[in-house]
Amino acid sequence: MPRVKKVLESHNNKLHVKKDDVVLVISGKDKGKKGRVIAAYPRENRVLVEGVNMVKKHQKPNQLNPQGGIIEQEASIHVSNVMHIDPKTGKVTRIGYKVLDNGKKVRIAKRSGEIID
Repeated sequence: MPRVKKVLESHNNKLHVKKDDVVLVISGKDKGKKGRVIAAYPRENRVLVEGVNMVKKHQKPNQLNPQGGIIEQEASIHVSNVMHIDPKTGKVTRIGYKVLDNGKKVRIAKRSGEIID
């Protein structure tokens, strides 16, 4: 019988981090590590962070890797285990939203008030 991946879907699948954001891992085996978000998976509430949650994967030989073998790659972690790093202070911060005068909605760092994107 095939294993079915269980996805807990909520009505709001919005994440506080986006691709290329710099985050700090705040819990788990990689607590304290900083990294860049490689990919975000809003439906699963998970993110892939560079250099965090490294797992070994057995790779069959293929075109790109004719030798095959054991490779090490990142696995996703839950989005609640990461916090955004404030671009101004370098410390962790929560994310807020603000609508500018021109009508554009932007993310801001709660700690410093700095615009993130």
